[in-house]
Amino acid sequence: MQVQTRVDVFESIFQVFLALGTLVGVVVVAYTLYNAYKYRDTDDAKTDDSLPTLGELPTGGEGGKKLFLSFGISAIIVISLVIWTYGMLLYVEDPQDDFEEEPIDVEVVGDGFAWSFEYENGALERGTMTVPEDYPVAIQVTSGDVWHTFGISDLRVKADAIPGEYDETWFIADDADEDHRIECFELCGDQHTQMDGTVEVLPEDEFETWLDERFHLDISFEDPEGEPINDTGDLTLELVHQENDEFDEDLAYSYTEEDFDNDTISIEDIEQGGEYDLVIEFEEEEFETIEDELTITSPSSETYTLGEEDEDEDEEDDDNDEDEENDEEADNDDEEGGDDE
Repeated sequence: MQVQTRVDVFESIFQVFLALGTLVGVVVVAYTLYNAYKYRDTDDAKTDDSLPTLGELPTGGEGGKKLFLSFGISAIIVISLVIWTYGMLLYVEDPQDDFEEEPIDVEVVGDGFAWSFEYENGALERGTMTVPEDYPVAIQVTSGDVWHTFGISDLRVKADAIPGEYDETWFIADDADEDHRIECFELCGDQHTQMDGTVEVLPEDEFETWLDERFHLDISFEDPEGEPINDTGDLTLELVHQENDEFDEDLAYSYTEEDFDNDTISIEDIEQGGEYDLVIEFEEEEFETIEDELTITSPSSETYTLGEEDEDEDEEDDDNDEDEENDEEADNDDEEGGDDE
């Protein structure tokens, strides 16, 4: 069974209310016109026991049967409409049991008059939310500063963004050729009108490719003059997630010189975003070991300068030698001054 989107649900409610409202309006207006014509004033007075007389309270005809029938039909229509609408709104609130696939979880944060989106695997985007076509997306909305309201009018999505709290909702975008505008529906500050973004809808296979490429990391080397280094000799590279113990899979990656191309490597094996510890060790003594902390949440590249640390150490050694010579000269001057006395 095809899962209804939020747009489908609210369109159905609107169409039912419009159809019933039109039907009731036509019936009421038609019945009013009929009675106005039937009981119009003519020169020929008719003798009819059912006609009201001056000063007599109307009974609705036939002992009030018409009045009872009209109220009964109206009550049935209204109660049925309320029950059906309530059921549809319950589906909007929690349709999890009707989803054939597990929804994609996205955390939405409103902060600094902009929206950021963090996916289950740690990928982080700002300004643009990328989602698969015809696939449920579950979002948890919060704020990092003041109150906001996350809204996508085209997809009938609205959720409060409150600091320290999470408001959960969902949506399904069913057209990969159409983007949707994200807005803030809460007056949040002087740049409120500029707090917008875009929902980009991709076919499911393209979305999977896009999500896998979020953690593409390029690493290269250069000398202190900024020239690329293409021969560092044997080396080993270790990349370890700082919270490795919290995941079922081992998020530690190892590479050697054979994995490099002209001392440049493109790492595409990373499956989880977050904070990583990077260690690169060289067998050549002229290059110092590189230790760094990387935040990997989107495609990035790092270029490390080799040999600079050695030069800095030489400069420090020269400075220390000069300081020692100055200290010796000062001591000698003190000794000579003491001898003169």
